[in-house]
Amino acid sequence: MIPIALTIAGSDSSGGAGIQADLKTFSALGVYGCSAITALTAQNTRGVQAVVMVEPAFVRRQIDSVFEDLRVDAVKIGMLGTAAVIRAVAEALRFWRPRFVVLDPVMVAKSGDRLLAEDAVVALREELVPLATVITPNLGEAAALLGEAPVSARRAMPAVAARLQGLGAANVLLKGGHLEGPESPDLLLHGGELIWLEGRRVPTRHTHGTGCSLSSAIAAFAARGFPLPAACAEAKRWLEGALAAADRLGVGGGTGPVHHFWELWSALEPRP
Repeated sequence: MIPIALTIAGSDSSGGAGIQADLKTFSALGVYGCSAITALTAQNTRGVQAVVMVEPAFVRRQIDSVFEDLRVDAVKIGMLGTAAVIRAVAEALRFWRPRFVVLDPVMVAKSGDRLLAEDAVVALREELVPLATVITPNLGEAAALLGEAPVSARRAMPAVAARLQGLGAANVLLKGGHLEGPESPDLLLHGGELIWLEGRRVPTRHTHGTGCSLSSAIAAFAARGFPLPAACAEAKRWLEGALAAADRLGVGGGTGPVHHFWELWSALEPRP
């Protein structure tokens, strides 16, 4: 039977992030994807023009419908938007008890703007973080969860990861993509072990959906039975390839999406 992963997140009408990026990632990595939509956005590669939130009860109904019929091997959680939606998702997870949950705490936009009100940040911290198998914040999101200023040095990341684990997260993947320099290291705190996942900074402006796609890739590899450290390492390897191939897509006039199908479409693309 094919592995199945559920994404609980917002919809991106341009297809580069959110639910659409999650489902593309699942498909690219050999996993059947299903979804519960928390918000509808009108957006493109240049920005977000409008957002409509989905009622919390209907978010819960979507999740219940999936679990009532499908064997879910992994859950990825992205944009939730409000404290009420966060609580509805947390209640569903406590009821269905999925074996693997990756929480991408979508709290800070690339522009630096906060995407969650303070009551929603509190709900995320108290309700969902303790239910996650792994959380995947970038440095800005980690700071928002902890209520402190973001760090800017690699040497500070282990202490930040430890403080995040202190919030109740079983495991933490702290993303270092916002650090300066040619490298883009991530740090996995797996139980009590620190594992550095090294990576190069890919020279492209087409990074829309990067965080969504990485967390979805972790969920996909976990659904396929990979242990967490291997799932994170393979997800990072895959995303580097998706970023390296992003310029080949030519989608939109702003910050374009990563190339989710870079491994599968290579035979279909013209040779240089």
